[in-house]
Amino acid sequence: MRIALAGLATSHPFTDARTLAKHAELAVWEQDPERLARFTEEHPGARVCGDLAELLATGPDGVVLTVPNPRAPAALEAALGTGAPVFMNKPAAASRAQLDALDRLEIGDRVLSSSVLRFAPAFAGQRVDPAEVLAVRATVRHDVGIWATGYNPWQDTPGEGGGTLVTMGVHGVELLVALLGPAVRLAGAAGAIRHYGGLRSEDTGVMALRWDNGITGTVEVLGVSKDEAYTVTVHTASGSRDIVIEAGDDVLKGLGYEGTIEAFLAMVAGAPSPVPWEQTRAILEVLIAAREAVPA
Repeated sequence: MRIALAGLATSHPFTDARTLAKHAELAVWEQDPERLARFTEEHPGARVCGDLAELLATGPDGVVLTVPNPRAPAALEAALGTGAPVFMNKPAAASRAQLDALDRLEIGDRVLSSSVLRFAPAFAGQRVDPAEVLAVRATVRHDVGIWATGYNPWQDTPGEGGGTLVTMGVHGVELLVALLGPAVRLAGAAGAIRHYGGLRSEDTGVMALRWDNGITGTVEVLGVSKDEAYTVTVHTASGSRDIVIEAGDDVLKGLGYEGTIEAFLAMVAGAPSPVPWEQTRAILEVLIAAREAVPA
């Protein structure tokens, strides 16, 4: 089996590769020489390609796509041309123009783009009865201080990577849509810089959501945090219950990285994406609407 890693733009493909290397031969393409050197030091047997076209011409059985958001639609179109399933690291789009470009592609059920948290053991398999739900809340705690140092500035730039509201907010919206479905819209959003003055976006944000059946939801994004953790609270007439996702002793398993790659490998074996694109598209619409409501 050969898996092609198309881009190493974030930390995620490095994590993905540690699991994939147990199952497949790896081929990689990345424009940044420092990132590529870091990858090949960890995976000296990986086949290194000079550009995306060369990578895709190796005949991969699956493609892990991680490029800066402005280049993502064109890269996904090229990857789809191989016929292989694609795992597109989140978020698949961070601006209206990027989402419009994705809408012009025939994506079908061979593309998986999701927060890894959907596959975390503490969350996977969770179910709620919408008829009993009054409201839901997702709290995202993930520090973004590294962006204030100038690291990966495109992620912190609202018009490129979406900033904190999109890049970290996707985790909360993903979990709520996984529970309640894609019939959701943004009702309001706000953001602020409370601690990291060097950011291009925000370090704190909030989104209000409303499902077509009347359920309301809140996503809190806390980009100033000592620990990484995620909580979903489901409110019903009989009380509230929390679903808490933490790394624990095994980060790859606890936060869902291993489960995500297992789902992707099932796609390589012929299964459809476990996350319908309809859900991914709804999540992106909420995030981009929030970004538009909270301009830079």
